[in-house]
Amino acid sequence: MNELLLVVLAYLIGSIPTSVWVSNHFFNIDIRDFGSGNPGATNTYRVLGSLWGTFVMAVDMLKGIAAVKLALLLPEYADNEVNFQNLQLGLGFAAVVGHIFPIWADFRGGKGVATLFGIVLGISPWTALSCVGIFALVLYLTRFVSLSSILASVAFPVFILVIFNVNNPTYRVFAIAVALMVLLTHQKNIGRLLKGNESKVPILKNRDRRRQRRKNASLHQQDQG
Repeated sequence: MNELLLVVLAYLIGSIPTSVWVSNHFFNIDIRDFGSGNPGATNTYRVLGSLWGTFVMAVDMLKGIAAVKLALLLPEYADNEVNFQNLQLGLGFAAVVGHIFPIWADFRGGKGVATLFGIVLGISPWTALSCVGIFALVLYLTRFVSLSSILASVAFPVFILVIFNVNNPTYRVFAIAVALMVLLTHQKNIGRLLKGNESKVPILKNRDRRRQRRKNASLHQQDQG
């Protein structure tokens, strides 16, 4: 019974529609009516700016961390590491379901990537930081948040199954399920990436301008030659 109550609480925490509440309260709009229509951090970044995009991402991550930390309310699980971790995974899953289907926002939520990251950060920080490294590297090279999220999520089961070799079968299944879920929820993004019309986030503009100037200068020198 206590476990069921915590699962419901984790779902309610995950259901907090951060970007929807921010856009309604501070901008008198529904973020789902603008940009890509996705109430996630990336669309918030594009529509409302970097400050609010960062805020939404941070809160959505905290939802995942808070959900898995609910397991501490049941100290009888603390004596068995695998059982404790399984409880955390169950609570984290409930939070992700809440994020994707939020009861506070007509069950129209985001893709859950930031909340998933919060879950992993709360359970195994080193794995989470490794995935962040993949995300940051891909974002720096491409400026595609979607591609960065996809590759980081695909790397997640590689870290769990191969590099860190986690023995918990439930966690191993969870890692594979996360990668598949992110691929499933990013189908439209994958289609746009393949067609070459996926939007880039407006970061590293100076780097891109420098590259373009060098490219233009090189072409000019070739024309002069």
